[in-house]
Amino acid sequence: MKNQIEKIVQDIYLQGWSVVDDFIHEDLRSQLLEEQQDILQHGQFRLAGVGRGDSFQVRPEIRSDKVFWMEPDRLTPLQEKYWILVEDLRVRLNRSCFLGLKSFESHFAMYPIGSFYQRHLDQFKEVSYRIVSVILYLNETWTADDGGALRLFLPSEEGEEKIFDILPQGGRLVVFMSGEIPHEVLTTYRERISITGWLKDR
Repeated sequence: MKNQIEKIVQDIYLQGWSVVDDFIHEDLRSQLLEEQQDILQHGQFRLAGVGRGDSFQVRPEIRSDKVFWMEPDRLTPLQEKYWILVEDLRVRLNRSCFLGLKSFESHFAMYPIGSFYQRHLDQFKEVSYRIVSVILYLNETWTADDGGALRLFLPSEEGEEKIFDILPQGGRLVVFMSGEIPHEVLTTYRERISITGWLKDR
């Protein structure tokens, strides 16, 4: 775990994004997935939207996932185990990259079959406090035929964007600078589960 976090910190410092596999133990991944399924079956997920506050809208032509927000003061024991790991990452990013990260927010995200999220940035006017995006995938297995890849649009030395696709393999953690890396979720052909969150400067 220590080596993985050090790799993430170095990647963020050098290129603004990072991918590591097996970020959490398999038993924790399986238990978090089971917890997510239980919350879903109890009807607690809600359609995700775009914008914040008065500008919030459900726009299925832009994104069609469902979310369940975690409450920092009411975390389950499983959620707390994951937040402790992210807290370690927050401290080390601040130490090495001087990002001024102060807190974390996250939700379970579920993409039903046929859903997607068009190209966007995680940081915009209403959420300028989001500095680093942190995504943990929970599905047990995943193949390219299942779709649902996270597509990053990365700058290149030639000045043109470079496309980099990341399959949502269980246990895989993706971290990137929220205001610098445009991305999208390609259409998924299986139910796609993650914990998506943001390290914030307030």
